[in-house]
Amino acid sequence: MFDYPVDTKVKPEVTAFFDEATNTISYVVKDPATNACAVVDSVLDIDYAAGRITHDSADEIIAHIQSHDLKLEWIIETHVHADHLSAAPYIQDKLGGKVAIGENILIVQDTFGKIFNEGTEFQRDGSQFDRLLKDGDTYTVGEMDVFVMHTPGHTPACMVHVMGDAAFVGDTLFMPDGGSARADFPGGSAEDLFDSIQKVLALPDETRLFMCHDYAPGGRDIQWETTVAEEKANNIHVGGGKTKDEFVRFRTERDAQLAMPRLILPSLQVNMRAGEVPRDPDGNMMLKVPVNKL
Repeated sequence: MFDYPVDTKVKPEVTAFFDEATNTISYVVKDPATNACAVVDSVLDIDYAAGRITHDSADEIIAHIQSHDLKLEWIIETHVHADHLSAAPYIQDKLGGKVAIGENILIVQDTFGKIFNEGTEFQRDGSQFDRLLKDGDTYTVGEMDVFVMHTPGHTPACMVHVMGDAAFVGDTLFMPDGGSARADFPGGSAEDLFDSIQKVLALPDETRLFMCHDYAPGGRDIQWETTVAEEKANNIHVGGGKTKDEFVRFRTERDAQLAMPRLILPSLQVNMRAGEVPRDPDGNMMLKVPVNKL
């Protein structure tokens, strides 16, 4: 049903960085054959109340890459995050690399460009990114082939990046005891999310899955790595043969009870610009607060 070029014999080295403030896990993924690497879902630190942006989380990733003499080739966004800000341009300025996201970023830019009343100076063509990826596209990290799967549902632009035996799933899935992400953002769909999860679960059972978020359900320690086999057997939302109707009914009822993410307003404004903070006509960093639109 889903024909993708998986090579589980290639085992990239994956280093995780957990951001406690947003429960986000960022990754440095190293090609096992060379010193080339990619960064997945970086975090820019923000004190929202104080209006202060800092770079401690990104600096930790940069220090790791530099101390291990790695060459950064790609800075990957699995989707337009609504709960943390991307540090992609900051990292790119320090280390180089190309910034990539799914081609449906155009849908996100059009939707939220209207919500935030952005003018014509805000380009809605994805040109802020170095590459827009579509389902089945490939790229390389060193000698390691990577392919991408379009996995809409949480957002229209969600992509899963499969690097050898490792798949970076963004918010398409959580750990088995966490289930799945919400599907009620503009352009989201519980039906699409279920179908996207099935694409991920069609990967070989031994494929390592790396989460973008973990919220430690039940008070356990933070976790971010599992396998396709474990998700198929134990995921509380889709595992054990649960049907699409069951999933859609649960997801829809659950989403109706959820509050908006704390950082949704700054996150969307920054992330739809590939991590650049918008500026006012005088060049000052400035974020908007639309009223009664979200």
